[in-house]
Formats: sequence, structure tokens, C-alpha cells
Amino acid sequence: MTTRTRYPGPITEAKIHPHSLVEQGFASDEALAAMLDHYPAELFDINLYDYDDEGQVSLRTGARGRLNGAELLEAIQQGRLWVNLREVETGWPELWAAAMDEFRKVQATYPGMRAVRNAGQLILSSPKARVPYHFDPAGVILFHMRGRKRIFVYPGDEAHLPETNMEQVVTRQTTEELPYTLAFEGDAQVMDLEPGQALTWPVYAPHRVENLDRFCVSLSMDFQTWPSRFRNGALYANAVARSRGGRPRQTEGMTTPELAARWAASLAFKKMGVLKSRIAHFERDFEPQVGAADGAGELRTS
Repeated sequence: MTTRTRYPGPITEAKIHPHSLVEQGFASDEALAAMLDHYPAELFDINLYDYDDEGQVSLRTGARGRLNGAELLEAIQQGRLWVNLREVETGWPELWAAAMDEFRKVQATYPGMRAVRNAGQLILSSPKARVPYHFDPAGVILFHMRGRKRIFVYPGDEAHLPETNMEQVVTRQTTEELPYTLAFEGDAQVMDLEPGQALTWPVYAPHRVENLDRFCVSLSMDFQTWPSRFRNGALYANAVARSRGGRPRQTEGMTTPELAARWAASLAFKKMGVLKSRIAHFERDFEPQVGAADGAGELRTS
């Protein structure tokens, strides 16, 4: 079998686990509309992806807009939008508490896995929405609650996941998208998700997502372990060195003490503001609208 990652960790391939969030009622129209009425507008990421024949992606971003919760839900269900509601732990604490209970059950199936920090985003996405090839600088459990999704998970080797690109993501010089070619498709592990299923995959493994013609609801839970924190710090320190003309060696060849030392250095670099984020602010050019093409209407400024 193709090795899914060159980084050590308890999760070595994509695997499906059961969860009970659906039967607890978190994915109904009523629950989602009520949540959307109150979710903080600054925690919305509303994206619209377009693809060319080679699978290359362009991104438009939208603002929360003025629709009430039920109208916003309708626009998402009719359009081609991918809506991320960040910081579920503060925006919908009841869902978060239930999801953490489910996380602990999944974590118990992986001996040696110990999360030291968890964060989450609720994803509401249109029937034909797709998310491009990317990686997350953390472990991820995707709790699927509504609709059908197809997840493509790729090997985490240098060909599919160049460390220089990882450095750019960790330092927020670019978003999580990676260089992609259609030739990668022959290397993908393909998993279809139904409501009540949760998917794990190796830390950092590149992946992409397609909805299978149904409105989808998922909770994506990121988790950091000490090994992933150390490696992210080393990637950050390498990016700083590279920005100043250095040629740092790849983290996969570093020992744990080396990774820890670079993590400590990264904390100092961040405190000094050595690398400024280039993705703090996106230009938003639409807002959700019921009946509009793709669910994206004209941005209203007054």
C-alpha cells in the first residue's frame, strides 16, 4: 500500500469511525437556521471556488450579508457556496461539547495519540461545492452530519506535499492550497462519507473534497499534539531562515530535540513579528442571496 505520510504519528491511513452528532439533532434545518441567526459575523468564511480543466482553482470570498438564518441556509442549499464557521468552541458551545465527547472516543482508538489543543469549524456547503487540494497544519477529524461527501486523501511525501509550501502555509504567507496536477489522482485514497461517520487521516496528508449532489454539514475538528506543534514550529523557523537566504534542511530528517529547539525559536520569531501574515484580510466581493447564480449576490455596502 502507498505510504500516506513521511511524518511519524498514530494515524497512518484514512479511516472511518462512527459518531452520534446527527441523532443529537445538530444538523436539522431548524437547528442550523437558529445557529446562523446568532453566529458572530466575523467568524464566517464564505468561499466560492472555480476550477479549470486542469483542476487549477481560483477563489472568491464573500461577506456574511443581511439574510436571516433561514434565508442564509436556503442560499447555501441552492448555490455553490462553501461556508466555514470558525471557532465552533465559542460560536456553538453545545455542539462543541458533544463533538469533544466524540473526539475522545476516536482518540482512544489510536494508542499514543494525545491532543493538547482542539479547535473546530462547522462547514455548510452547497450540493455541488468542492474544496481544492490542500493540507491542514494539524491533525483533523471530520465529523460528517448531513449529505454525502467524497474525500480524496493523498500521500504526504515531498512530491505531493513540498515542505517549502508547508512553510508558507504555517507562516500564513498563503492559504492552505498546494500545487496540484491531475496526475495525483492515481495516488488518492478515496472515501465516501455518510451522516454519522467521522473520517481521520494522517497528520498533514493532502486532501480535497467533493459534495455528491447534496447539501452537506460537517464539523472539522483540528487537533494539535506535541509532535505536530514541534514540527509546525520547525517549519516556521525554516521559513524565517529561507526568507533570509538560508537553505534549512527538511524537518523529516530532524530529531525530536532539533524539532523542539526550532519550535522554541519560532515562538520568539512570532513574538518579534518577523513574518507578517499575508492572508489576514481578503477582499470580499459578494454576499449570499437566495435565487442568485451560485447563491452569490451583489455585495451591499450600505
